[in-house]
Amino acid sequence: MIKARIIQGLTFIFGKYKEENNLYVKSVLSDKEFEIFQGMSEYDRIHSFRLYKMVSQDTLLKDSKLYKKLALLHDCGKFNASLFRRMKKVLTGDKMLDRHSLDSFEKLKDINTELAILARDHHKPSEDVMMIRFQSLDDK
Repeated sequence: MIKARIIQGLTFIFGKYKEENNLYVKSVLSDKEFEIFQGMSEYDRIHSFRLYKMVSQDTLLKDSKLYKKLALLHDCGKFNASLFRRMKKVLTGDKMLDRHSLDSFEKLKDINTELAILARDHHKPSEDVMMIRFQSLDDK
């Protein structure tokens, strides 16, 4: 877990989102959804595109356009949270980022209700096999 957190920190500081990835992103998202994706922080776009690739290769999720959209937009409610804020959450349990799922729901609810509900619930315990798989990929 520590190794993963170090990689996340280095990605936050040094990572660069590759704009050519937008060819794939635009093939999945509507124009309004893509606008939201573009408004996400560079780190969150890197993380979300990485998750999108995992979902696209997963035997259970790869045929679900909805879960591909979720991979790209599940963290859109983080509002460009700083590295300090993210570290504070990990180290002290700071609750500020806990509401990102609700904020993601608010951003998406008028565009795609089904997607908004999944984004809202993506950290909640679930009995749905697809959500459980998604959560396991998101935690990698």
